[in-house]
Amino acid sequence: MERVAFLIEATNEVLRCMLNPETLVMQRTAGVRPLHSLNGPVTGAGLTDDPVVFTGGGRTLLELELLFDLSLSDSTNQVADVRALTLPLWQMAENTRQGPIYSQPPQVLFIWGKSWSIPAVVLSVAERYERFTIYGQAQRSWMSLRLLRINSPNPQPQTRQSFFLSSVPAPADLGSPDETWGTHEVIEGERIDQIADKYYGDSSLWRLLAAVNEVDDPGNLGLGQILHVPPRRGGGAS
Repeated sequence: MERVAFLIEATNEVLRCMLNPETLVMQRTAGVRPLHSLNGPVTGAGLTDDPVVFTGGGRTLLELELLFDLSLSDSTNQVADVRALTLPLWQMAENTRQGPIYSQPPQVLFIWGKSWSIPAVVLSVAERYERFTIYGQAQRSWMSLRLLRINSPNPQPQTRQSFFLSSVPAPADLGSPDETWGTHEVIEGERIDQIADKYYGDSSLWRLLAAVNEVDDPGNLGLGQILHVPPRRGGGAS
């Protein structure tokens, strides 16, 4: 079973959770705001409702709770304190100097199997620790994450160089498709990072596939779409 994962857009780092959440709550708030004047909020009279302004847009929140337990038999992480496993998730809520906006938290892609691929930022993190050793090392934790869905920016042609890793050759350097290139037909529910892992053994090279195929929305491939698969620098695609 595929586990919930978070793809950090700026670094291509993939954070995989130990177990999938039992529940996932999505909340949508419409773009409706109370009407204000110079003197403050405008209220209704008698039994009428307060006037509102329809602003458009809105907010979509995701809330999930994750379990981390060092005693689980399928745990391959040999650590003494569960906080070593959850620290990377905490860092998703920290402001960074990376990205186009100073001090913004990392933009992440919430991925769960073939059904969930949501761009978001982490609004808040809370963690409850349990089962401590005599040395004060936590062995189990329940982590609550609150995410805000954001618009996934579509890369423009003039900025496409920043859309993939600097270690990946630019599309112009690869030349035109020839007999050394492969092709891949997208099947239902398939993600571009899965395709990159299949051909290159490295899911972070999805940016190369997206760039050479001019895929503006990597999280929404079309059924039956044909992708060109260029060879990696120093070797061909398998």
